[in-house]
Amino acid sequence: MALTQMQIIQSLGEAMTWFERELNWGVPATELRHLCGRIGELYAALISDGQMATEVNQKGYDVVSGDGEKISVKTTAKLGFSGHISFNPETLHLIDRIIVLRVNTEEMQIETLLNAPVEDAKRLMTNENGGKLHIPLSRLNSHKTVKTSVKALKEVSFQGFVIREMETGTIEVEKGGDNILPVKPKLREFAALLGIDLLNSNGNKRNTRQLGSLIVKVIEEKS
Repeated sequence: MALTQMQIIQSLGEAMTWFERELNWGVPATELRHLCGRIGELYAALISDGQMATEVNQKGYDVVSGDGEKISVKTTAKLGFSGHISFNPETLHLIDRIIVLRVNTEEMQIETLLNAPVEDAKRLMTNENGGKLHIPLSRLNSHKTVKTSVKALKEVSFQGFVIREMETGTIEVEKGGDNILPVKPKLREFAALLGIDLLNSNGNKRNTRQLGSLIVKVIEEKS
């Protein structure tokens, strides 16, 4: 049975919480590949207004968008731009779009490294020994995004900036129509102005999602 968009949002939030808990317990991100992949597929289904593939281990693609595009989703937790993403050349003809995501384990945010039609993605690929095609992460050194259906759950204004808490949990900061990247340094400035502690009740640093959500809440209350 297909998940509703609300169920996808809830599942994504639960998966991110589980992922963060495992990291806090000392489990390496490399041991959480299955969970990382699940997070990526849920996120891709959400931003494409789509659904997960109906069959387990669906050949070639993972998500079908609201427009009917078959999407191959690749998700990494590797920070930086060394390494590569691998593809099976025998199944590329089955897909319409490739989305490459990164779960930023320092900030617990999901980053879009590539969101492109398969023909555009092919131009980034190299052919290595073993028959696999690879996209070096070094070629994805800027976000390549398309318009998505992700909505803002909350939006507040502060000091000339717009702060949004998206339904994916991602925090966005904008000024004059331009997104501020990276987000966290600006959130730290806001926290100092609002008297918000950067540490949680356990003495751990709040990640971007936690800090941004709290800032939005405090600004709403002050308004």
